[in-house]
Amino acid sequence: MQADKLANDVVTHMMQHDLFSQWLGITVIEVKEGYSKIQMTVRKEMINGFGIVHGGIAFSLADSCFAFACNNRNVLSVALDTAINFTKPVHVGDSLTAEAKEMHNGKSTGLYHITIQNQNGHTVALFKGTCFRTNKSLL
Repeated sequence: MQADKLANDVVTHMMQHDLFSQWLGITVIEVKEGYSKIQMTVRKEMINGFGIVHGGIAFSLADSCFAFACNNRNVLSVALDTAINFTKPVHVGDSLTAEAKEMHNGKSTGLYHITIQNQNGHTVALFKGTCFRTNKSLL
């Protein structure tokens, strides 16, 4: 499939230049047109003053997953609106998997739902992202 090859090439390019996703320790598991699935393991420096993962870490994981899904058709897309709901606490050592699914692919906008689950299959956060599509290419 040519579209999925392009999607993978775009995400590979993005990861090579995304120092923050690299710092998070993100591994790309699967990429298809309009879809991405990534994973990371929580480290001790990601913990807040309450001894659980800082909400910004889960948000950032979801945001990276969102970016990989909405940009992988090689149309530069930027976040227009995002929201997250935290459903369970996350702890040091947890393995988090984020999965982005495309709900709408329009000419100027796209809508994506991202689910984050821990290693036990429990949903720990739900993220919704709307992107704005530019007229620029990534590759």
